Amino acid sequence: MSFAVDGFAVDPWIAAGVLVCATLTDAAYVLFTASVQARRRIWAANWSGIWYLLSAFAVISYTEQAIYVLFAAAGSWLGAFTSVTWLRHD
Repeated sequence: MSFAVDGFAVDPWIAAGVLVCATLTDAAYVLFTASVQARRRIWAANWSGIWYLLSAFAVISYTEQAIYVLFAAAGSWLGAFTSVTWLRHD
């Protein structure tokens, strides 16, 4: 099942996957940065590895079809907003 956006076929499962992966990628990036700032080496290294693993799915998906960049951008915004909100309460 897919739908078309400006002539691009969009698979809703891949779009959702890109959105979720981009959300988690940005959250991992924010947590990586916070760990570096706090000089927590193990957690910084862990978050860095997680960050790259999560970003791979999104990058592969939107290099195949450019329309998925929109879902990656939305997920990126959500991930940064949510993780910074969470860090403020920690």
